[in-house]
Amino acid sequence: MTTPNKTPPGADPKQLERTGTVREIGSQAVWSLSSCKPGFGVDQLRDDNLETYWQSDGSQPHLVNIQFRRKTTVKTLCIYADYKSDESYTPSKISVRVGNNFHNLQEIRCKLH
Repeated sequence: MTTPNKTPPGADPKQLERTGTVREIGSQAVWSLSSCKPGFGVDQLRDDNLETYWQSDGSQPHLVNIQFRRKTTVKTLCIYADYKSDESYTPSKISVRVGNNFHNLQEIRCKLH
């Protein structure tokens, strides 16, 4: 999602999109996962349904890679995680990394649960 102004934490991304405050740009990217169980992949991660989700199936780290075809400025990243629903699958650490390719990624943000 891109936004011209600072987005308040906890804001509803769908409401912000409806008002024109942000624009969803995930469809312009190629998404890949380090692993997933059948029926719990990229489609479920991106389908806007809070009842469906990505479920990894492999050793850590579990990665979501979002690659844009051309240089793209991303100002806001929205991630929904519901610890109360299933704490065993809720990440304890989320790291956001950016770069020109997979080999020069730099961590810009790390959030611990």
